[in-house]
Amino acid sequence: MADTFDPYRERLIMETETVWPEALNHLTPIERVRLEHRLHAEPEKASNLEYIRTHTGFCRKITVTQADLDRLSQAA
Repeated sequence: MADTFDPYRERLIMETETVWPEALNHLTPIERVRLEHRLHAEPEKASNLEYIRTHTGFCRKITVTQADLDRLSQAA
């Protein structure tokens, strides 16, 4: 279940994770890395954001959607 952006949890992010659905397998590894950096740079704009509690803080998990790719391609 997706969470809403939380500034408090953002200050406690210790790791990040990006999930790529099979429908987006057409992207090259280089494109994926570039897009991951952009997605995690502005997590408040991610379509599917989840905070996972860890022993030391939180992990920010973003599941990439076509809407995210569309938004990033318009901003480029």
